[in-house]
Order: sequence, then structure tokens, then C-alpha cells
Amino acid sequence: AVLLGKVGRNFGAGMTGGMAFVYDADGSFERRANPDSIVWQRVAAQHWENTLYDLVADHAKATDSKWSKGLIEDWPRVIGDFWQVVPKEMLTRLPHPLVDADEAVAAE
Repeated sequence: AVLLGKVGRNFGAGMTGGMAFVYDADGSFERRANPDSIVWQRVAAQHWENTLYDLVADHAKATDSKWSKGLIEDWPRVIGDFWQVVPKEMLTRLPHPLVDADEAVAAE
């Protein structure tokens, strides 16, 4: 799922399965997220960035949305405003890692 608008308080409470990408240009998402059910991070793997781009581009094409078309046109700048949200129970079941291997830092 891709959310291009603001989210309400307690976002992700009870979230199971799947994944969400949340556009957060005003920086309010972290105050509204429920840390008991989900983890979130900026998009850090090329696979997931490509997935997100395709979802936004498909939405722009299907709806003729000027908003989503603008995001696509300004992608290098706006990608940093997206959060990738995953239910905690899904972390070990994702088909691709959340971080590209060359960006991962080994634990000491």
C-alpha cells in the first residue's frame, strides 16, 4: 500500500502482513506511528525503491493524478520523504531485505 496523505494517530496498530509506504513531507509520521506493531525506516533498498516507484507511477497513470505525477517527476528529491512500514511479524518473511547488502553494517 502507498499512502500519499497524512496518517492518523496510532498508525499501524494491529497491522499484520503486507507493507506500507507512507509519504511524509511534513515530518509528522513518526509521532503518529505505533511502535508496538510496526517498524519503519526510510526506503534503503533498491528493490523496494523500485517497487514504490512503480506503485506511484501506476497510480499516476490510472488516475491521471497531478499530485502523483509530480512525485514521479521529482523522484530523486521526494524519495527521502517516504517511510517504509513493516509489521514486526513480517520482518523475517520479506522476499527481499530492507537494506541493500552493501549498505548493511555488521554488528560488533
